[in-house]
Amino acid sequence: MSSHIVVAGSLNADLVVGVPRFPAPGETLTGTGFARFPGGKGANQAYAAARLGGQVRLAGQVGADDLGNWLLDHLRSGGVDVSAVGRDATVSTGLAIITVDAAGQNSIVLVPGANGTFTPDRLSAAPIDWRSTRVLLLQLEVPLDTVVAAARSARAAGSIVLLDPAPARHVPDELLALSDFVTPNESELAALTGGGSVGGEDDLMRRAQSLRVRGAAHVIVKWGDRGALLVGDHVHRWPAHAVRAVDTTAAGDAFNGALAVALADGQSIEDAGHLASAAAALSVTRTGAQPSMPSLDEVHAFMN
Repeated sequence: MSSHIVVAGSLNADLVVGVPRFPAPGETLTGTGFARFPGGKGANQAYAAARLGGQVRLAGQVGADDLGNWLLDHLRSGGVDVSAVGRDATVSTGLAIITVDAAGQNSIVLVPGANGTFTPDRLSAAPIDWRSTRVLLLQLEVPLDTVVAAARSARAAGSIVLLDPAPARHVPDELLALSDFVTPNESELAALTGGGSVGGEDDLMRRAQSLRVRGAAHVIVKWGDRGALLVGDHVHRWPAHAVRAVDTTAAGDAFNGALAVALADGQSIEDAGHLASAAAALSVTRTGAQPSMPSLDEVHAFMN
């Protein structure tokens, strides 16, 4: 399958345990339930894009274990090409162990596992035809050297590079300069631009412009219930859709997956943002990360 969209990123198994309260050190507590969900920002965004009709190849890595098999099977069922997902038998598949108390607060232990050993040489060995790649979608849950290497390969081939700077961490200027679109949420924008909290629209614009000074061509700020804002050669706003939010997990992943599909189809950034905003809004009306991703028909019906 030729891939118009390549996603280079993480695959995680999310293991969620309900508890009445968090245990004290040394204490054994009886849990209220257990569930496992396919996750990882790379896998979530690949799944989101495939659900919207994109031709998507995911490049990443899992362990040689049952959780890895399960994640790959789930991605295939959603139409994602996983031929560029490798195996590292020396480590586990990436894991997030999430404990949720009765008040809905969570604590998370993240084990990078095979995501952490997805090095640039393993990316370069993956079967990716960069010449047929229209859009590369990146996040920051695999080693930064690998993210930069993927961006260089895509840029050299003339692809559009979309960077979701999540989870929030330092991003070198080279990576910003390789990115056509950088898509932080409010807290990620703050982390990228000196910390603190974003103090309103003027401050948001100033911070977004500072990323452009460092090399980013366009910045799209995902601003929750205030919609999204494009800061580039011109400014464009996409208003938020009024929905009843059930679970905001992976709304940003739905947004980025939809943006990649629309840009790969040759749509304008204004139209791409409309699709992305609608996909993100629909995703928060459902629980889970990958299970919440809407189909293209659902998004079009919602927009109409």
